[in-house]
Amino acid sequence: MSELTGTRNRGNAKMNRDNLFRELRQIVGDQYVLVEKEDVIVYEQDGSIMQVLPEVVVLPGSTEQVAGVVRAARRANVPIVPRGSGTGLAGGAVPAEGGVVISLARMNRILELDLRDRIAVVEPGVINQDVTKAVAAGGFFFAPDPSSQAACSIGGNIANNSGGPHTLAYGVTTNHVLGVEVVLDDGRVVWLGGRAPDPPGYDLCGAFVGSEGTVGIVTKAVLRLMRSRESVRTLLAIFDRMDAATQTVVDITGAGIVPAALEMMDRLTIEAVETGAPVGYPRDADAVLLVELEGVRESTERGARVVQEICTRRGARGVRVAQDDAERLRLWKGRKGAFGALGALAPNYYVQDGVVPRSRLPEIMRQIADISARYHLRIANVFHAGDGNLHPNILFDIRIPGELDKVIAAGEEILRACVAAGGSITGEHGIGLEKKAYIGLLFSDVDLDAMAKVRKVFDPDGRFNPAKMFPTPITCAEMRRAPAKIPAGLWI
Repeated sequence: MSELTGTRNRGNAKMNRDNLFRELRQIVGDQYVLVEKEDVIVYEQDGSIMQVLPEVVVLPGSTEQVAGVVRAARRANVPIVPRGSGTGLAGGAVPAEGGVVISLARMNRILELDLRDRIAVVEPGVINQDVTKAVAAGGFFFAPDPSSQAACSIGGNIANNSGGPHTLAYGVTTNHVLGVEVVLDDGRVVWLGGRAPDPPGYDLCGAFVGSEGTVGIVTKAVLRLMRSRESVRTLLAIFDRMDAATQTVVDITGAGIVPAALEMMDRLTIEAVETGAPVGYPRDADAVLLVELEGVRESTERGARVVQEICTRRGARGVRVAQDDAERLRLWKGRKGAFGALGALAPNYYVQDGVVPRSRLPEIMRQIADISARYHLRIANVFHAGDGNLHPNILFDIRIPGELDKVIAAGEEILRACVAAGGSITGEHGIGLEKKAYIGLLFSDVDLDAMAKVRKVFDPDGRFNPAKMFPTPITCAEMRRAPAKIPAGLWI
């Protein structure tokens, strides 16, 4: 849509826009409708490399206000772009075709904690980590823990079906959401799922989780809480060869051990962490594995011994076992802060999110090293090795002419290599804008048509988060080379 109002009649555009802005102010209040450039510019980008300056950002404070904004946008025939904390890494919160950006940051209340039934009812703007903080004293936690968990919101986690380091043992967000309250395209409010697990009938809550804002807006969520484990053992294994580290991952899981987390960082990532906020990782290592075991004490002690033996047998030059919570938290601080630490090495990075079977990890890491050499680009790898979810971070400087084109091409090669190895183009970050050109690598036209029909049931007019997830004629590279083709001035 070339105008906010979705009309080609420029004579009526300003009047329609002013009418919409007036109606939005009546719904949420003047201070929660942002239209000035200095106010909306902070909403032009999420954690991806995509940018579009919004024309209007609305911050509702309740389900009723969200429904009112959706109805107003429908009457004006404009797109709706839901936004959480803006930490997404695939362009999902970027207003690619204009319209109304609905920020859910004000809806940040934990509404109910029921430890007897092990559930929490929260609004979408609640920060992920705050759920665990609220229940930790009672011996519970919320399992999905993206690396951005100190900043990312539950609504965004639900939209992208986010994972995190502990996905290996506990699963992704969809495994921990029992029900969602959703505002549909016509402003109706419905519940999908509920407070009880495994209800009969179609799993509509499961269909909603991971839909990336394309079928509705979540306004409440019922989350499953888990009981804290009796014992936690955290180990850092140090390797002089990446091949040995990746093969160790295969051996650990092949031995029947399922760690709560099994993370890997390469030399470049270690350099970034130790340069920005040192935690004691060895700078001269080619790779380190961070292994965490949870459960009853006897099980974690035995598992720790087996992991140490496997690491040593595969050539680890040392295995460090955290002796207390302080040391454990210090090791995790480095891993959780790795993405941000990459700013010490380059002004920009482009993160990929491919997945491969664990047995193909040694092979895919060699391919990534080859891609890095051929494109003359540094690639820092920090990823969820236990479930084969890669995060190659391609470092670059956007100010260098032609550099971004190389970065996008290298990223595409990595994703194609993952699919060729029997994997996927995303494990937790979603498709969004950045990967929609590649979704055809995984699904046939018949598959994609079936998905589009599901979307149409919820959102017949396609106004929720348009231009996301599904292929369009414009690829990432084409967006750079032919910006005049991009609706609403999309550029990267």
